Amino acid sequence: MAGRLEGKVALISGAARGQGRSHAVRMAEEGADIIAFDICRQLDTVQYPLASSEDLKETQRLVEALGRRILTAEIDVRDADTVAQFVGAGVSEFGGLDIVCANAAFTCFVPNTWSITEQEWDEMIGVNLTGVWKTVKAAIPAMITAGRGGSIAITSSSAGTKGMVNLAHYVSAKHGVVGLMRTLANELAPHMIRVNTIHPTGVNTKLINNDHVRTFLEAHPEWDANMANALPVDMVEPEDISNAIVWLASDEGRYVTGVSLPVDAGFAGR
Repeated sequence: MAGRLEGKVALISGAARGQGRSHAVRMAEEGADIIAFDICRQLDTVQYPLASSEDLKETQRLVEALGRRILTAEIDVRDADTVAQFVGAGVSEFGGLDIVCANAAFTCFVPNTWSITEQEWDEMIGVNLTGVWKTVKAAIPAMITAGRGGSIAITSSSAGTKGMVNLAHYVSAKHGVVGLMRTLANELAPHMIRVNTIHPTGVNTKLINNDHVRTFLEAHPEWDANMANALPVDMVEPEDISNAIVWLASDEGRYVTGVSLPVDAGFAGR
């Protein structure tokens, strides 16, 4: 039986591990070929280990084990020229582009907004907001040229729905991508390209399951209220987010656009 994404091509940023890897595997299971990239090196202001070259190779192995094609590269999402060249190479190899998952991101806690350094601010906004714009900027012309419509899913966060202390630069970026999504949804509607943001609660990945986050939460027990979901689960799994992205990219979501979709165990409703 053909999968829901049979014959489609998906671009994923931040694909070496976590949600990005889960999206790649889940879409491959549904029949898509994958264009995937990740920085695979450390950034100066990130206080936990980022993905490695071996992580990206494992994503490639998992996709190929499903019988799908995958093109990978180690690219900084802030490098617009290299992102565009890579997207072009993927489109040439696979014959088009139908799906974009703008997923690359990181997070770090800070004491307060006014203590954030310029480097911390610039790196967070550069990856989590400007990097999203550079990804879709590279992808959209190919999607329009293909003339097949498509789906762009931008990973925001529960932090893209409310103000959260100790995260001003992250919250600003995750709110920013919502505005970008809403504009793109209107601009791309004539081309039947749908654009939405996904707003997960805490997801069981290295982005929050790391020593930096654990140390901060141990020192700030009052933060528990900011992490609590309505449903009795501490975190959701990456596959829960991937399932929503697959649905949006499939014919089942063909009329869903301009939406901020929570996959948050009821977090936003508390």
